[in-house]
Amino acid sequence: MVLKPATGRPFVLLDRDGTLIDERNYLRDVEAVRLLPNAVRGLRRFRELGLGLVVVTNQSGVARGYFDMKRVDEVHARVGELLAREGLHLDATYVCPHLPDAGCACRKPMPGLGLQAAADLGIDLSRSFVVGDKPGDIAWGHRLGAMPFLVRTGHGASVELARLPQPSQAVDDLSHAAELVQRLIHGGRRWNWS
Repeated sequence: MVLKPATGRPFVLLDRDGTLIDERNYLRDVEAVRLLPNAVRGLRRFRELGLGLVVVTNQSGVARGYFDMKRVDEVHARVGELLAREGLHLDATYVCPHLPDAGCACRKPMPGLGLQAAADLGIDLSRSFVVGDKPGDIAWGHRLGAMPFLVRTGHGASVELARLPQPSQAVDDLSHAAELVQRLIHGGRRWNWS
């Protein structure tokens, strides 16, 4: 299947654990799902800017046998409930259930799920943003041709900006990412990849 470049609208493609919700090692307890501080504020601002919201997450706990896809879906339903209480929703959620060494095209930083989301939702990746807390999220953003942001929540607190693929931006949390995106959009600036 050949994917054609999207001519649709810009989106924010978000990592889940450590970016949107608390980082938990192989999260399987639905009741342990907690939105990170300032996540709602950031998502609300992204929506006010007219941006779509998609979560793309690696969940190797499925392949490791720690939990099944039903449990992953329950966790995502809980995230949806917490966001709905705040008047927010995600446009979609995409999951890679494979091990890191499986060689699949869907595990970040491979572009598979981002390209699938773009095809499914009409995302213009060249005008979109990736937000995550790991170097792999930043590399994924570069591979997609989107503007990547590292949040210093989750694992992002210990990542050295100099070790990330460049150019890269680091911000405190989703709210700060949204503020920077707002300045970029209102300033009419395009992301300069040179």
